[in-house]
Amino acid sequence: MFQIRKLRQFVGLLLAGIGLSVALAACAGGGGGTATTSTAPDGTAAGEPVELTFVSFAVTQSAYEKIIPLFTNKWKQEKNQDVTFNQSYGGSGSQTRAVIDGLEADIVALALALDTQKIEKAGLIQSGWEKELPNDSIVTKSVIALVTREGNPKNVKSWSDLTRSDVKVITANPKTSGGARWNFLGLWGSVSDNPDDTKALDYTTNVFKNVPVLPKDAREATDVFFKQKQGDVLLNYENEVLLAKQKGEVLPYVIPDPNISIDNPIAVVDTNVDKHDTREVAEAFVQFLFTPEAQREFAKAGFRPVDTAVSQEFAQEYPKINNLATVQDFGGWSAVQEKFFDDGSAFDKIQAQAGRV
Repeated sequence: MFQIRKLRQFVGLLLAGIGLSVALAACAGGGGGTATTSTAPDGTAAGEPVELTFVSFAVTQSAYEKIIPLFTNKWKQEKNQDVTFNQSYGGSGSQTRAVIDGLEADIVALALALDTQKIEKAGLIQSGWEKELPNDSIVTKSVIALVTREGNPKNVKSWSDLTRSDVKVITANPKTSGGARWNFLGLWGSVSDNPDDTKALDYTTNVFKNVPVLPKDAREATDVFFKQKQGDVLLNYENEVLLAKQKGEVLPYVIPDPNISIDNPIAVVDTNVDKHDTREVAEAFVQFLFTPEAQREFAKAGFRPVDTAVSQEFAQEYPKINNLATVQDFGGWSAVQEKFFDDGSAFDKIQAQAGRV
């Protein structure tokens, strides 16, 4: 028994020695050097797949479903790394709250800069994000369309028709809907870009007296108009009308002039990309969105491109608007929020005049 145990010990030591020799040879690589691990600039192992969480407002989905594969193919060719996107689409306000409440988005594409600023104030996006990308980080644009019933039986042609006693208007509540804030600014700006203009206040008040219900968001407003058959005119984004046309739903509409430039920003969520070690690929993606390749896909999906050359390519599909206001004409989103949408501000007074308070 003693001899058997000694034999087993000898064999065990022999096998351990062989294993150690093989390991040392592998580490040395035949040249006496130390073993190294190649890493990508974003901290992941070279070639290791990376995931991005992308959060956007609902009507952009058709565009990003075409753009994301273009980017992932390009990144694979250039970096030999697979990128997958976890995508979330919904109302801009709801998406903003979700990110603030813990949805770890690497990138946010929202309906208005005010929502992105809320994420900034929550400490997730560094200040100055607007200047980190071309065009002040505005990646797409749209304008307001007046969608009418088939054949436009009420003969709605301009903003002024919305105050007629025989015209009912459908729009979402600007206190709860980012898209409806653009509608409100379009109404006000059709009369004046002065936030203190009493004429604009009177006009906008008269329009909201013709609004029978105030859905909480743009999607509900669309359902009220089309599914519930309420109203004569729906205030909607031009891109939604054009997207519906691509799907075979031809909606009669008017693009009024003057109008408001509906500017949609893109931003990297700094806290999350640093946590996930995804900054390099996230920043590359948002830069890609400003390339002609991506801008063409936005244009095909109904958005007005911000790239000048691409805009010229699609000029026939997007009528020129001579009097196009921007949110900066109203002092920027902070001033707009305080003047129009905070408690006790202009919209609350309009609600009272419309008999809703």
